[in-house]
Amino acid sequence: MKLAIFGGTFNPVHIGHLAMADDVCSTLGYDKILFVPAFVPPHKIAKDMESPENRVAMLAAAFKDDERFEVEPCEIERGGTSYTIDTVKYIIEKYKGQLEGKPGLLMGQENASEFDKWRQSEEIAKLCNLIVARRIKVDSINTNGFENKSTGAYTGGFENTLTDEIKSPFDFIQLKNQILPLSSTEVRARIAENNGWRYLVSSGVFEYIVKNKLYGYND
Repeated sequence: MKLAIFGGTFNPVHIGHLAMADDVCSTLGYDKILFVPAFVPPHKIAKDMESPENRVAMLAAAFKDDERFEVEPCEIERGGTSYTIDTVKYIIEKYKGQLEGKPGLLMGQENASEFDKWRQSEEIAKLCNLIVARRIKVDSINTNGFENKSTGAYTGGFENTLTDEIKSPFDFIQLKNQILPLSSTEVRARIAENNGWRYLVSSGVFEYIVKNKLYGYND
């Protein structure tokens, strides 16, 4: 089984996340993608950061009919500060005997440009195949100028914000993914402001947010 790891807060998971994971399976031939939601301590949860329980539930709802995708709650169960190296080692051990080659580790360009600063980055690069997805480039001059923000905060025209340039001291596979100008920040803002957001998330996530009135939802 070819397996890839996809970490994030997923607050909430949206169609951009799902499209990226689908690209990894369809383009690179991976059989399973593990979505690993990050743990956020209760005392650090801001008004727009949902609890680990809700974020896990939304992930499960997002791809309930797609057997290629699965929630891996190890960082939430571990609690405290989790590092990617710990998660990678845990997953390799958990799927021992089932893996075909190294697991993939999916990240955006903004993370790839900073990857050498991660804890034990060299060890992670030895244990995983690094998969780098294209993202929106905020600053055309500064190669580290990537941010996960509301699409309304980007300037200069969307056609001028895309880039194929990825700088990293480590070998990686560049994913030629479709780039959607969407972020969780944008989804949360649209929900809170009662703007259209129905089709920015999967039907399962939409129903969960509405039912539990998350992110300031008002019917």
